[in-house]
Amino acid sequence: MTAFLIANMAPIMFASLVVLLLLGYPAAFSLGAVGLIYAFVGIELGEFRPDFLQALPERVYGVMNNDTLLAIPFFTFMGLVLERSGMAEDLLDTIGQLFGTIRGGLAYAVVFVGALLAATTGVVAASVISMGLISLPIMLRYGYDRRMATGIIAASGTLAQIIPPSLVLIVMADQLGKSVGDMYEGAFIPGLVLAGLYALYAFIVTLIFPNAAPGLPADAVGFREKDGSRGLISLGLLFLASIVFGWFMMRNSDTHGADFVVLSMFFGILFAFFVAVVNWIIDKLTGFRFLSAMAQQTTFVMVPPLFLIFLVLGTIFIGIATPTEGGAMGAAGAIILGAAKRRLSWDLIRQATESTAKLSAFVVFILVGARVFSLTFYGVNGHVWVEHLLTSLPGGQIGFLIFVNSFVFVLAFFLDFFELAFIIIPLLGPAAEKLGIDLIWFGVILGVNMQTSFMHPPFGFALFYLRSVAPKDPYVDRVTGKRMDPVTTGQIYWGAVPFVVIQVIMVLLVILFPAMVMHYKGALSTVDPNSIKIEVPQIEMPPLDFGPSPKQ
Repeated sequence: MTAFLIANMAPIMFASLVVLLLLGYPAAFSLGAVGLIYAFVGIELGEFRPDFLQALPERVYGVMNNDTLLAIPFFTFMGLVLERSGMAEDLLDTIGQLFGTIRGGLAYAVVFVGALLAATTGVVAASVISMGLISLPIMLRYGYDRRMATGIIAASGTLAQIIPPSLVLIVMADQLGKSVGDMYEGAFIPGLVLAGLYALYAFIVTLIFPNAAPGLPADAVGFREKDGSRGLISLGLLFLASIVFGWFMMRNSDTHGADFVVLSMFFGILFAFFVAVVNWIIDKLTGFRFLSAMAQQTTFVMVPPLFLIFLVLGTIFIGIATPTEGGAMGAAGAIILGAAKRRLSWDLIRQATESTAKLSAFVVFILVGARVFSLTFYGVNGHVWVEHLLTSLPGGQIGFLIFVNSFVFVLAFFLDFFELAFIIIPLLGPAAEKLGIDLIWFGVILGVNMQTSFMHPPFGFALFYLRSVAPKDPYVDRVTGKRMDPVTTGQIYWGAVPFVVIQVIMVLLVILFPAMVMHYKGALSTVDPNSIKIEVPQIEMPPLDFGPSPKQ
């Protein structure tokens, strides 16, 4: 029996952890308890030395001394301040008016704003709750199908999981031993493609079921000109001019990929903001405007979050700041933005600080528990057992990726993304590296996959967040005065199903088209290393004169 336990302690440990997690015990304490219990068992069986656990304090101190994880409280604080500063409300109102008359316009607006909030807040809860409070009543008011409305709000909120500055990408990079900046740059394009797939689904729904996502009536759309037009031509011309200006400023740059996009966007938004400010000043002085009301309003609403995206992601991508420094600048920028909107208060700062402290403590406790578990697990060569198990799968890299993504997808029904990142990723990373899989590409694949942990029943957190703000009882709409039916939990769950399928499709797309991620490596050198010759010049040393010899 003793020999059996010693030989199979790794799989027994892992099975014990899975059982405790399925029983509902908190992940941090389950990890720590399993690690400590099997450490004592190993000491009693003679597998470990009696002083085996003396390495534990140093591993815990390593968690506290990890500079990379400092980015988590910064980005969390930034997201919470922005969520409470009213930025989401302004964005949804303006973009909703912009797309409003188009069939499915509110759905497109939710996807667009969800991507913007993801790139500024990085917090799923803030995005889902904000859009649920603001957009859901409007969508229900104008006859949107409840499953369509709730599904697209929850899915768009989870874009904060994969679009930088995502918290899970920070943890993923830390656990895989890779640069957070590289992970952010690699995830940038897949995040935008996923948002595009959500919008494509909304478009298909409007073609097949026109009544599921109707456009707003003309009288519900504001920002009109004196002649009754919406001023969209003016907005389109300003948009094109901003793109041309951004390209003109970057035409001779050596940057590429996400760096080029972010820097071009920065110059473009500066141009648009300058034009809008000049238009506003001339309007105040003379009453003449060369921009429409819609163009000016859209610019003033869009510039702050876009500038914040550059302040955070742009500085990280071009190498000016580390992710931790980028997070600190983002937090400072969020405070400045809140103050500029006159919505910054001591109560807001206190609430954001408390929520940040809770989330940060939650992350650190899980990581400490993971360190305790991994100390014992690695001590019994559990990592070797997992590596041999995974690398011996049939099909090589493809077989490994299919098995791992299926495994993570199933675990996501029961665990959230932090638990998956701290427990599973350290076990999968070495096996992926041994198979020759790029770890940034692997991390982005798993990041997209782990998005499903927010979406699929029964424990999808995005669904819980939306359930907390969706109407549970019949209510009277404050605008139309009509009695509205509540949104049921079943409607929220069924609405999420198509978007879980889209997320799975996105996993396949990232696997099939790795160039979406691999652009982070930049342009490859055209120099052949074999043609390089290093010639060391011959230097003639002058004769050394030590003076007369002792015999002289």
